Amino acid sequence: MYSDSSKHFVNFSGGVSSYLAAKRLVDQGLRPTLVFADTLTEDEDLYRFLDETVAVLGLDLVRLSDGRDIWQVFRDKRYLGNTRIDPCSRILKRELMDRWYEQNADPATAVIHLGYDWSEEHRLERSRKAMAPWRVEAPLADPPYLNPQQMRAEVRSDGIEPPRLYAMGFQHNNCGGACVKAGQASWRLLLEHLPDRYAYHEQQEQDFRDWIGKDVSILRDRAGGTTKTMTLREFRERVEAGKKTDQLDWGACSCFDTQQVRE
Repeated sequence: MYSDSSKHFVNFSGGVSSYLAAKRLVDQGLRPTLVFADTLTEDEDLYRFLDETVAVLGLDLVRLSDGRDIWQVFRDKRYLGNTRIDPCSRILKRELMDRWYEQNADPATAVIHLGYDWSEEHRLERSRKAMAPWRVEAPLADPPYLNPQQMRAEVRSDGIEPPRLYAMGFQHNNCGGACVKAGQASWRLLLEHLPDRYAYHEQQEQDFRDWIGKDVSILRDRAGGTTKTMTLREFRERVEAGKKTDQLDWGACSCFDTQQVRE
């Protein structure tokens, strides 16, 4: 499957799936380098999980950081990230890691592994196109196939507690549960479980709106067949008033399966 000259890397997100992807490579006798891009907006428990998984795997970890968090990027780009366009992950993850790979990974020999599972073949194919010329693989897309519950059980069997955001109901461990590409269901979880963090992002969004002088927002209100802005403040007030929110709107927290990689 791989040549003797292949050098392996794992985009190590701080989530369960990227850990298990790296573990499968280790079980094959490979020694991948783990590459983590820090948005400086992460949940504190992500770093605990990162340290424990790296120790269990016994692999080298490369930590990358642009030096800015997501709100600094929004101001610098004069654009508020939302469910459609995400300058935060483009700059703080994709472009940052691209530059590192360009300097440290020869496309002729490098294989970059992502944490996609068997149900995410569509994301893998998009990533392969977006991340060319590097070869991109996903160890969890191959048997044995695991569902999220089985993945977390395997992590626990290794003596590691999964990141706390999963126990709160989040589908990912990115940006402290405040991913701008996530939808109403995810932001409601943030409001319920981490209200102080929600309040921080609510205020940051309002400060950005005041600064740029435009009616922009992270979330969208699609009720009644029309789409309009809905600020985090408006969403919170709607929840507090007991009004209906879209509990099926999880959005798409996807940092690497996008054609925006090289914008």
